[in-house]
This record gives sequence, structure tokens and C-alpha cells, in this order.
Amino acid sequence: MKSLYKITLLVGIAITAVSCHNKRKPNYQYFPNMYESVGYETYSESGAFKDGKEGQLPAKGSIPRGFQPYEYENSTAGYELAKANLKSPLDSIARNSDKGAKLFGIYCAICHGEKGDGKGNLVKREKFLGVPSYADRVITEGSVFHVETYGLNAMGSHANQLSVEERWMVAAYVMKLKSEL
Repeated sequence: MKSLYKITLLVGIAITAVSCHNKRKPNYQYFPNMYESVGYETYSESGAFKDGKEGQLPAKGSIPRGFQPYEYENSTAGYELAKANLKSPLDSIARNSDKGAKLFGIYCAICHGEKGDGKGNLVKREKFLGVPSYADRVITEGSVFHVETYGLNAMGSHANQLSVEERWMVAAYVMKLKSEL
């Protein structure tokens, strides 16, 4: 009998607590400005910063998350340094030849050809001329990575299309194609 009274009391308290809620009046908020923040226009005036603008430049020397700095400059001297000194950080397991071949087929073969002989579809159709065969060039993985990063002559940079790891995979695949020519 005591348990029946306890259960009845708990049910009564629960019904009272639920039925007292008024949907027309919102609950109290603790620090309401955390829930309903002040919206600022991106380039509006604001007293929060010294220059009075809301949109600010990143701090000097800051690096975006996930970005890996590349220490070789975009010049002939940078190319030669990369050619002589830059080595792939990928180990033998990370050098995925199948993925490198697939990426090469997507981004490079249209100009350089499936075999790296400089006879891709755009060259055959005379859209681009003078695309080199890998057999004719003295290249290293470092120089290929440098050219993929910055571009060279008519070839543009592929740094926006390929991640650092993917560029190293393509460079390893280019060296494989060079050895087969």
C-alpha cells in the first residue's frame, strides 16, 4: 500500500510539473546574449577593433589549418633546389601506385599522354605544342613535385586540385613512367 501512495504521489508531481508550462511565455535564459548573439555585417563599422572595421585580416604569419608550407620559391633557383634536395616523405606503403596512376590519368595524361611520352589528346589535336616526354628530361621526384605545385611554362599549378600527398603520389608515378620509357 505504501508503494501505491508513492507511485501516486510521483505521478501527481510529474503531471503538475508538465501542466504548469505556459507556451506563450518563454522560459528564463541564463546569459541570453549567448543564445541570441548580436549579428554584425562583415564590412560594417565597429568599435571593437582599432581600425573601426568588422572584417579583419588574419594575423601576420598565420597558417591556415591543414596547410603545409612549401619552402622552395617559385623561381628557377627554387626549381633547381627542389630538383637537387627535395625527397618524397611518403614511405613505400604510402606510395599508392594505383592512386598515383589514377590521378595522373585525370590531371596529367590529357597533355602528357598515358605513357608520359608527351602525346596526350590535347597535343594530338594541336591545342598545346611542346609538351615534353619524360624520357627527354632530367627530372627527379622533387622537380616534378615543384612543377605540380607552381606550374612551369604553359602548365599551370595543380596545388589547388591535388593535396600534398596526392602530388607526391603523382610524382612517384611520373618517375615510374620515366623508368619505363
